[in-house]
Amino acid sequence: MANLKEIRNRITSVASTMQITSAMKMVSAAKLKRAQDAVTKMRPYSEKLHHILSNLSASLDTSENEFAAPREIKNVVIVVMSSNRGLCGGFNNYVIKEALKQAREYSQKYNVAVITVGKKATDTFKKSDFNIKGSRLPKQLDDLWGSLTFANAAPIAEKIMTAYKDKQVDKVILIYNRFKNTATQIVTTEQFLPIVPPAQKEGAASMDYIFEPSKEEIVSDLIPKSLKIQLYSALLNSFAGEHGARMTAMHKATDNASAMNKRLKLEYNKARQAAITNEILEIVGGAEALKG
Repeated sequence: MANLKEIRNRITSVASTMQITSAMKMVSAAKLKRAQDAVTKMRPYSEKLHHILSNLSASLDTSENEFAAPREIKNVVIVVMSSNRGLCGGFNNYVIKEALKQAREYSQKYNVAVITVGKKATDTFKKSDFNIKGSRLPKQLDDLWGSLTFANAAPIAEKIMTAYKDKQVDKVILIYNRFKNTATQIVTTEQFLPIVPPAQKEGAASMDYIFEPSKEEIVSDLIPKSLKIQLYSALLNSFAGEHGARMTAMHKATDNASAMNKRLKLEYNKARQAAITNEILEIVGGAEALKG
């Protein structure tokens, strides 16, 4: 059995750890509330706009919609969204693992470049063969999480769209954690470009839109805006998922620290009682020896 000083030190250490994890849990809970509200408000608008965009793209000719025109795929870009910090369970590992899997599969046939948002993903891919070299695609995006707004996310989408229009890129994939609830984040792989029209059910009528103003004006404004919203929505989902995962991880860590602290205190009391018993036995033994 460990001596009393060692157990006291361990109790103090576990108590300090429990204070830190509890504080981190409360901070993540406060940030999660704001992020969750943003996702909840954005999701219906984003999904409806994406649905309209997909139907609209299906109704246009190839010449009218350059973002949905089929082309030979040579260059693939994968946008990976992770967090800047750890202590959030498997949040980063799952999305990075999926990104590596997708990158290796695509690299067997195509040229692959990876755009990372978040230091954890950046550290994984910066020395890999999928790192961007000599490209006009967006780089150094880790600081985006510090000020995540639509105004800051839109230029990233614009650069990707410009690269696609210039035929520098032929396909763009988003990989991120979709926020479901505090304890659940779903690793999502989503095609960003080219725009995929919705699958038509057999016998279903196709969508027919009346354009006002002109079709060209609507397309030139609506499609880029919808793509920016799609990217921003993915970023919001990843941001909320990070804080949900961290809050859950810190909650479990706090519970584990509390349980360990109880076990250590029980062990400490047992050791202290054993030490007191030994001292009493020594005193009694000494007294009996003096009497003899």
